[in-house]
Amino acid sequence: MTMNILRFSDLVAQGQVSGQRVFIRADLNVPQDDQGRITEDTRIRASVPCIELALQAGAAVMVTSHLGRPTEGEFKTADSLAPVALRLGKLLGRPVPLVSNWVDGVSVAPGELVMLENCRLNPGEKKNNEQLARKMAALCDIFVHDAFGTAHRAEASTYGIAQYAPIACAGPLLAAEIDAVTRALAEPKQPLVAIVAGSKVSTKLTILQALAAKVDQLIVGGGIANTFMLAAGLKIGKSLAEASLISDAKAVIDAMAARGAAVPIPSDVVTAKAFAADAPATVKFAGDVADDDLILDIGPQTAALLARQLMAAGTIVWNGPVGVFEFEAFAHGTETIARAIAASNAFSIAGGGDTLAAIAKYGIEKQVSYISTGGGAFLEVLEGKTLPAFEILQKRATA
Repeated sequence: MTMNILRFSDLVAQGQVSGQRVFIRADLNVPQDDQGRITEDTRIRASVPCIELALQAGAAVMVTSHLGRPTEGEFKTADSLAPVALRLGKLLGRPVPLVSNWVDGVSVAPGELVMLENCRLNPGEKKNNEQLARKMAALCDIFVHDAFGTAHRAEASTYGIAQYAPIACAGPLLAAEIDAVTRALAEPKQPLVAIVAGSKVSTKLTILQALAAKVDQLIVGGGIANTFMLAAGLKIGKSLAEASLISDAKAVIDAMAARGAAVPIPSDVVTAKAFAADAPATVKFAGDVADDDLILDIGPQTAALLARQLMAAGTIVWNGPVGVFEFEAFAHGTETIARAIAASNAFSIAGGGDTLAAIAKYGIEKQVSYISTGGGAFLEVLEGKTLPAFEILQKRATA
């Protein structure tokens, strides 16, 4: 999994960027309210180091991103990157002009920066149209991929342009993701503990199967844990589970056991009679779950045991909260796990929207070694897939 890719920072250090046309594919897909105001700008802030690196090196800089899910070829004001250009300008302390209809040519001088309108408006973007990709590649001397959130998609602005640009490299954000993932999965310090939680086994079955071959402890949570409890012969009442996947859960448990590794099954749980924030919470031993109970969190005994395992880990991979942490009565399991990860000396990498929400809720951003910005891309890496962005950058680096 160790990756040989060209890094933009190396090109800058070698003095190869001054006067060059640099095309940066960033991930500026930020949430907006009904008035089009940006409600959360983490992704824009995260893109600043790459842009500043290019500007300081004396490049003529173009940056683009997708925003939302526009219809190709049909411009609507709601799809415009105008609010993003405005916010980026404030962060950089300089105006950021927005250029529309840019595929056939862009005028930008060294030391200048322009934003190219929503790349998903270009017909052929999603299908990685070769003609479009070649036109984009012709705009630049150096293509910089700095959008990990799109690394699992082979589109014209992420893959095609990397094929045809004179030079294709990874920006600082993408390079950091590659380094973190490599450290966590290819060269992990043992023991390696993975937490895979969520509502459904079906959406994460391939990840569970891939991790079962390499981790020392596989902690399952949420609806996934309920299915594993069924596989272990426990009753789960009317809890969310997938009975059709019990045999798959058993196979994961068996695969781990064959390697002397384990999938810890909860010994106690927090139940309620209804899925509601104000539903009374009851802690029960796992064997005492009633037919009308909903399991909404792991119990304190289980949480304490898992916390000890996490404190002893060398590497931790975290995807998903272990309970309904949005409801205070059912948040203790996720909080216990979050605080254990924060206090652990392990190298920890976390990803996925709900996971990031839990990290923000408990204020442990600084204690997690690496927080992945890409949801789908992060999951595909955990599955052991080679992402299209990584594949094409490796090809270009060795060509």
